[in-house]
Amino acid sequence: MPGNLAGVAAVERAASLLEAFTDRDFTLTLAELARRVELDKATVLRISRSLAKHQLLIRNDDASWRLGPKLMKLGNIYQSTFRASDIVEPLLASLVAETGESAAVYVREGDERLCLFRHDSHQSIRHSARVGSTYPLDRGAPGRVILAFSGQSGEIYQQIREAGYFATQGERDPQVASLAVPVFRDGSALFGSLALTGPPARFSEDAIKKNLEILQVAARKLSVAMGGELGTT
Repeated sequence: MPGNLAGVAAVERAASLLEAFTDRDFTLTLAELARRVELDKATVLRISRSLAKHQLLIRNDDASWRLGPKLMKLGNIYQSTFRASDIVEPLLASLVAETGESAAVYVREGDERLCLFRHDSHQSIRHSARVGSTYPLDRGAPGRVILAFSGQSGEIYQQIREAGYFATQGERDPQVASLAVPVFRDGSALFGSLALTGPPARFSEDAIKKNLEILQVAARKLSVAMGGELGTT
């Protein structure tokens, strides 16, 4: 294999190894890592050792592996590039206090949506997710809104653009309802979506109408703070 292609393959294998971990995995054995990435254990061990040199993976005393601290540093750098945390964090806290539902900001990352900021509801029954988690763009209100205001064609996306928001009931997860609106930066550039999520039983038509007004006010504040056009949301 030519040098350039071999280098690309090595990077792709290393990336797949890191992506093998989920929010339910504190550690993974070498055998489980090999199974998930469909590589032999010798290859996985070689890549894992290389990643460990850069603190992207950590080898535990029992020979299992876990994600390394360098990933948190990179995640913090990623967040800081938006320079929006001072604005977003208190805004999400206020949304949770006013609506009782979990609030989050999602941005597009390739063919997925990434949870960039989040505050969980204080209610005992709530939808929880982690900052950094990724989900399909075409499942759930946050992703649909991002697609719509990114120019996606189709009747549903045209309707979302005309309405200025979207609500779903169990589209991605049968136990989760969502309500989302777009957020803009630098004029009319789409930043992402601002969303509320919770159990479907609490997302009645009346609740959606009430919470939509609160969500839209918050989205306008966030858009203005980032130089977005006030009237766009």
